Amino acid sequence: MLERFSLESASSGDKEGETNRPLIELVDIWKSFGPIRALRGVGLDIMPGETLALLGYNAAGKSTLMKILTGVYQPDRGEIRVGGQSVVFDRPSKSRELGIEMIYQDFALSENLNISANVFLGREIRKGYLGGVIQVLDNGTMERESQRVLGSLDLQMNPRLKVRRLSGGQRQAVAIARALAFDARLIIMDEPTANLAVGKVEKLLELTKRLHSLGVAVIIITHRLDEAFAVSSRLLIMRQGEVVGRFASHETTESEVAHLISKGCPEPNPNEGESLT
Repeated sequence: MLERFSLESASSGDKEGETNRPLIELVDIWKSFGPIRALRGVGLDIMPGETLALLGYNAAGKSTLMKILTGVYQPDRGEIRVGGQSVVFDRPSKSRELGIEMIYQDFALSENLNISANVFLGREIRKGYLGGVIQVLDNGTMERESQRVLGSLDLQMNPRLKVRRLSGGQRQAVAIARALAFDARLIIMDEPTANLAVGKVEKLLELTKRLHSLGVAVIIITHRLDEAFAVSSRLLIMRQGEVVGRFASHETTESEVAHLISKGCPEPNPNEGESLT
């Protein structure tokens, strides 16, 4: 059954104390792959509606940490808390049930389907006939819901339009709408401008700010410091599996962050787990 995304509930913080505590906390997270120690006691927290930039070279541990948060990997040690409650994500569906969605660089869309079909891909709405014996796709409801969520992002797009006809920026918007349609509380974006034209980067920043106004938290994994400073309120810098810096964006500079990212860090060695980003 579709959980309707509510602008009011997302932005108002109705529950007492909900906005005064972290939405998500990762506490003392450790993870190894054989002899390679990918994470070493990493901690991270994010507040409702906050945008956090996660920075670091390849093999810093950024993607490994996010895969733990989304249930792809399980930590060797440490704790995940959602709304102050300890949780175990033993599979990706568990994190999605609690409102954590990840948007990958390729957006994970099906080009031969239209926008509404992609928004509900894998979670289609169906209606039954003859007492439920016959089940068919409820395309009308999915189109209306897609239009509503796109509207919440100030986007005017025909939900019947095939994805193959969309630009990179429009595809990204569809991926964000898909997350919002299922009541996302945290959206993780992996290198969100990697497949966007230069002129579309500004649109991404607008979308991220719109998510903030809706009370949706965002973690952006990026190597572009200008983007990180433009859109995030805080920066978390990782190096070789550890957190080496935490800053409010207005309290540091791009040059200081760049120095911290690279300080004492050799060029990535493809024979030493570069893929463990």
